[in-house]
Amino acid sequence: MQIFANDLRLEVEDTAERDRPAVLLVAGMSMQLIVWPDEWVRAIHQAGYRVIRFDNRDIGLSQSMDHLPVPALLWFMLQLKMGLQPKAPYSVQDMAQDALSVLDHLQVQRAHVVGVSMGGMIAQRMCLSAPERVLSMCNIMSSSGAKHLPGPTPQMQRILFSPPKRGAAAARQHALKFVQALAGPGFEHPQGSQQQLVDDSFKRSHRPMGAFRQMLAVMADQDRATQLSQITQPTLVIHGKDDPLLPFPCGEDIAKRIPNAKLFPIDGLGHDFPPAAVTLMVNRLLPFLNAHSPV
Repeated sequence: MQIFANDLRLEVEDTAERDRPAVLLVAGMSMQLIVWPDEWVRAIHQAGYRVIRFDNRDIGLSQSMDHLPVPALLWFMLQLKMGLQPKAPYSVQDMAQDALSVLDHLQVQRAHVVGVSMGGMIAQRMCLSAPERVLSMCNIMSSSGAKHLPGPTPQMQRILFSPPKRGAAAARQHALKFVQALAGPGFEHPQGSQQQLVDDSFKRSHRPMGAFRQMLAVMADQDRATQLSQITQPTLVIHGKDDPLLPFPCGEDIAKRIPNAKLFPIDGLGHDFPPAAVTLMVNRLLPFLNAHSPV
């Protein structure tokens, strides 16, 4: 369904049980809400939770931000390297406010917030700016953004920063190459499932400039790491040891910075949701949610 929140039109899916604790799923950069596997959503719902997921601004079926000016990437990165603070079209904090406004619209006072990749960063900002709204936080494959942390592997960098592909077929092939490069060596995907995710995403929406603007927002969010010690919500950090996009030290760093955070490492996992890893993650997540839900 489409809602109007934070002066934006956002696409939301909600199982809508008002008598259940809510779990808000926050997707990552360029990820649409369909990135959350059906078995993930189903397991949380069957465990007795209201499950809410949405498309972040500028992606999927939510409102485009094409009207905003976009700085040149090289100049943007040069300013960051010089210690300056270049202005992105919007910020991670803006996206955190979008998420909080989704809860407002649905009349959810407090929710467990589960964020993947950039969604984990958005969740961190939610905890910092509106701690009274967050029952607990789970960060999956995310980062504090600290400057000393390792970045994507060279292969991932080449894919991330390659020029946009012209034509639908070339763009789909590039997206599939990106999705396949995210996988770790320890888990298999069912044959054709990665292609199916790419095809489903393209049929639903294709917003390469939206993904680019989201990337700039993440790059510009420079001071979040130093604030994470202020987070008091129960925190679970799930991270693959073979993540090529946000390497494992990124997850370790989050867990070290947030008081009493628990780290759940997964050998062989990359930056994706293979079915066997989803089972592992859900089996760790559900007891965490249960432990921190209102009685």
